[in-house]
Amino acid sequence: MSNTKYYVVWRGREPGIYNTWEECQQQVVGFPAATYKSFKTEAEAQQAFTDGAELHVAQRATSVPTDTAQAPSDEAKGQRVNVNTQKYKTSRKGEVINPPDWRNDTVLPLPPEVKADAMAVDAACSGNPGPMEYRGVYLATGQEIFHYGPVHGTNNIGEFLAIVHALALLKQKGRTMTIYSDSRNALMWIKARKCRTKLARTPRTEQLFQLIERAENWLRTHDYADIPLLKWETKRWGEVPADFGRK
Repeated sequence: MSNTKYYVVWRGREPGIYNTWEECQQQVVGFPAATYKSFKTEAEAQQAFTDGAELHVAQRATSVPTDTAQAPSDEAKGQRVNVNTQKYKTSRKGEVINPPDWRNDTVLPLPPEVKADAMAVDAACSGNPGPMEYRGVYLATGQEIFHYGPVHGTNNIGEFLAIVHALALLKQKGRTMTIYSDSRNALMWIKARKCRTKLARTPRTEQLFQLIERAENWLRTHDYADIPLLKWETKRWGEVPADFGRK
């Protein structure tokens, strides 16, 4: 009986599927918060890599909360607040520095018009193309829900994949919440169900393009009309909460 195992690395120096523990070790040893797991068959490993780590590793602070943010205070329950008329101060970067007193549904300084029971996604790329990674953050708690990369790619591809990752995760968990993205291009690509990248498909980017194809196929075969996809207005609200802070 074969003892062959397949090692999935979701978060490491080079995410992917490896045939030996030695190869896996090279990707995860010494890498901060490395995420990986072994599987008995290649098919299981491929499916797990597509699913994402959150479905296959022990859940820490990286799962989508099963309930909404904390309940409002007794005082707030009896108030009707017109969020469009609330006055709040912002820093030069647009960050809210005095969230209104009634804003007790989040630990983040969110603008009044931004939902707390929502997810924000973002991507970062060192060079374009270059090492790319993306993540999703739950706005009520500020928790990182998922993270992928780094892998060779572009920022727009990362933004696109982040939205699809968030959509697939919410559907898998039976949740409905708003997803915010600051990428107009990525939102248009989602609407078209097509990643319209100009990045060349080469041996170096083959794994990324396989991921893109799986994402496009997911968009074509799933109904996600019940999940609002909204543009994060950076000029009005500051950087998206999922921002990597590398600007």
